[in-house]
Amino acid sequence: MRMLTVMIETRNHQDALARTLASLVSGAVEGIVREVLVHDRGSTDQTAAIADHAGCVVVSSGDLLDGVRRAKGDWLLFVEPGSKLSEGWVDAVFAHVGHASTPARFLRARSPEAGFLARMMTRSRPLSEGLLVSKRQALAKLRPGDAVDTLARRLSSRRIGAEITPARREHA
Repeated sequence: MRMLTVMIETRNHQDALARTLASLVSGAVEGIVREVLVHDRGSTDQTAAIADHAGCVVVSSGDLLDGVRRAKGDWLLFVEPGSKLSEGWVDAVFAHVGHASTPARFLRARSPEAGFLARMMTRSRPLSEGLLVSKRQALAKLRPGDAVDTLARRLSSRRIGAEITPARREHA
C-alpha cells in the first residue's frame, strides 16, 4: 500500500489548521495517511500546539525541499490550512496513487454562497485544490528555497474524483 504524507505550511492559522486536520481523520483511520508535517513559519498563536496535540510533526526550520526529503510517505498531499477534504477523498486518493504516476488535484467543492460567475471569475491560488504528487516527482522539481506555490505551478496535473473546500482567505 502506498502511504501518504500530508504537508501543510502555516503561520498563525490555528482555527484553519484545526478544520483541515479534522478532515484528514478518515485518511488516518483508513491507514493511507502515514504522517502530517506542519511547517510552522513562526506562528505566535496556538498553531504549533494544535498540530502537536493532533499528532503532527511540527517543523519550524528549513525550506520546502528539506520537508519533502523528511517525508516518510511515497506520495505527498499539500493542502492549505483551512481546506476541507470532502467525504470520499480517501478512496479517490487511494485509487489515484495505486494506478497513476501523475500529480493530481481535487475538484473544487461548490460553494452555496458563491454563484457560478463568482466561481469562474475568482482567481484560484496554486494550492486551493490541493496537490497530490509523488515524493520522487516533487524532489525532481524542487530547488533549494522554492515555495510550495512554485512547485504547484511547475506541475501539470489531472483531477481526481473527490472534492475540496478551499480555505477562506485569512490573514494573520
